[in-house]
Amino acid sequence: MKIAGNRRALGYGGWALALGLVLVAGCKRDAETPTQTPAEGATATLPENMDAPAAPEAPVELRDVIENTPKAVVGITYPQDVSQYPGLAKALSDYATAARGELQQAVDGLGNDTPTMPYELSLTFEKLLETPQLVVVSADGSRYTGGAHGEPLVARFVWLPDQQKLLTAESLIPDTKGWAAVSDYVADQLRERVATRLSAEDMEPGQLQESLRSASRMIADGTGASADNFSQFQPVTDPQGHITALRFVFPPYQVGPYSDGTQTVDVPASLLVPHVAPAFAGLFAQG
Repeated sequence: MKIAGNRRALGYGGWALALGLVLVAGCKRDAETPTQTPAEGATATLPENMDAPAAPEAPVELRDVIENTPKAVVGITYPQDVSQYPGLAKALSDYATAARGELQQAVDGLGNDTPTMPYELSLTFEKLLETPQLVVVSADGSRYTGGAHGEPLVARFVWLPDQQKLLTAESLIPDTKGWAAVSDYVADQLRERVATRLSAEDMEPGQLQESLRSASRMIADGTGASADNFSQFQPVTDPQGHITALRFVFPPYQVGPYSDGTQTVDVPASLLVPHVAPAFAGLFAQG
């Protein structure tokens, strides 16, 4: 800068004016300098007590399936309007996709061979209940990949619209004590049915006792005090939409032979409520 050197030539007044202009220019440059911002593409950090919002489920379009080839036949039917519950629609789609995947694996195992009877997947989803608190969908069907008969497909989906999630047996009754109470009730109901049916048949006493023992063993194995044994259920509700009972669903082979088909037992709310997790107690009829 030559301001100091030219101070005499400018005189005191001129020098002061020049110095003022320099200071003003410097302040202006400082004011125009942008404040420091995070680098472009940097990830912002949320405050410690704030969770990132959950990403909504992407819409799932459910379309009925009809396929017919020399090796396999596939038929899948969905209920209408389930796509308004994206999480539920995804659960149904995932179940159907898994069933088709296992069928395709069996078809691929044929290589160039063609089965005497086409392999088959038949699966029907049906909406059983829809209230503001609960949406219930059943899945029933079979998958045939050879042999005397097909493999039964049985599932139930209980959706909670307010919470946007499936109600599972594990979350509904969280401890073994609760499942022990359910197990005792269900096993008694099933044994009573078997005893009534077998007693009506013309059997020798020894054959009757052996049949009862065999049935009791299968019932005990399929109704042990574990949530896994009661994973398929559907609520039974009153006119106000409160759950009065849970209908537990048992596919063939779980508590009886294939010839007995799918079996169900209704467990009343009065037995369930003392063991239900507090978060779900409000869904049940009280008293």
